[in-house]
Amino acid sequence: MKRILLLTVLAAAIAPAAFPQNMFRGNPAHTGVYDTEGPRQLKGVKWAFQTGGPVVSSPTVVDGVAYVGSDDKQLHAVDVATGKEKWKFATEGIVRSTPAVVAGLVYFGSYDGVFYAVDAASGQLKWKFATPGERKFEAKGLHGYTPRTQTIPDFWDLYLSSPAAADGVVYFGSGDGNCYALDAATGQLKWKFETKGVVHSSPALAEGTVFFGSWDTYLYAVDAKTGQEKWKFKTGEDPVNYNQTGIQSSPAIVDGVVYFGCRDFNVYAVDAATGQEKWKYKITWVNASAAVVDGSVYFGTSIPAFFIALDARTGKERFKFDAHTPVFSSPAIAGGLAYFGSFNGSLYAVDLKDGKLAWEFQTESAKKNASAYLKPDGGLNFATVFTSPFFEDMYHTSVKLFSLGSIVSSPVVDHGVVYVGSADGNLYALE
Repeated sequence: MKRILLLTVLAAAIAPAAFPQNMFRGNPAHTGVYDTEGPRQLKGVKWAFQTGGPVVSSPTVVDGVAYVGSDDKQLHAVDVATGKEKWKFATEGIVRSTPAVVAGLVYFGSYDGVFYAVDAASGQLKWKFATPGERKFEAKGLHGYTPRTQTIPDFWDLYLSSPAAADGVVYFGSGDGNCYALDAATGQLKWKFETKGVVHSSPALAEGTVFFGSWDTYLYAVDAKTGQEKWKFKTGEDPVNYNQTGIQSSPAIVDGVVYFGCRDFNVYAVDAATGQEKWKYKITWVNASAAVVDGSVYFGTSIPAFFIALDARTGKERFKFDAHTPVFSSPAIAGGLAYFGSFNGSLYAVDLKDGKLAWEFQTESAKKNASAYLKPDGGLNFATVFTSPFFEDMYHTSVKLFSLGSIVSSPVVDHGVVYVGSADGNLYALE
């Protein structure tokens, strides 16, 4: 009996610690790994909850409730057993921040420039913190659009920074160029850290340090208590001179290494203590955040559109899966599968061992409208999607792609069910 007890204690001591799955990418380190099995075969849609606008925000599932923002300017709380709404909270702007749920409060930001804390059970406001205001990344002649002297807000800057919370403090980035640390109970400002660009990268926490990227092309490491800079890492400049540089991806930290993607066409691995580069992998825009588990890094790319696995130590490619259209959705890893969405309205489940497709879910909008904007092989039909060099075409393009029910929301996995938002306005529960 003593031997059995000793073995039990030893097993508990060496078992990996389970993270609370209560914020963007599942945990404060943003590893994208979920301590549950996901569906290995798709049975179908358990339920679909319709919001009043596209769902770019990613859901957070805690204690049987899914919390998700929508372009209808509201945060929704949905019962995961029934798909019925428990409550909704209205803001003055679209909600593209993924909520964090800690100690009975739900934290999230809105395009109205306000950061909110609401009661998780009732949806009642607890406190709010006003920033100077939100904005998208913008630049002259962005992406080669005309007129070249026009300052153009970037549609592809899709997300707001999503909060991370730990030890009584909540952290988030803002379009005003700052990363903020607030008292989680009261909303009082503890510190703010200024960058030279929009901060829509979501801060990740590890070993008393906050890591986040900015559109000013730097990844920052800041002391979580004081807000003092520990180091900053410079990424590359725009390789085609269309003012596209900056960090849209959010970092993930595993075993003392920070992994993140950048618009300079690289994925980086940087030492978390020193900010020194360990390796980089060149491909194309990487706007999705990486998932890291069992010695591999997983992420999606833009054009060309792939889902890629790299060796976490060396940066060497393990496999490359053709996702057909840009992948802004960050992967969720559960039970040996990676789940992620694409602009074509598909959610893919890919086996981590060999990079092969396990199953695919398509929105009804994708089935209905695919022929208008996709080629027979599933790739983008550039002739019908990108029809003009004038900058307003970027926004016409967004309407076309969103008509496919694009999945740019990042999925989460809980008790064998995948939850993900779609541009068709639905939060889906897939089993």
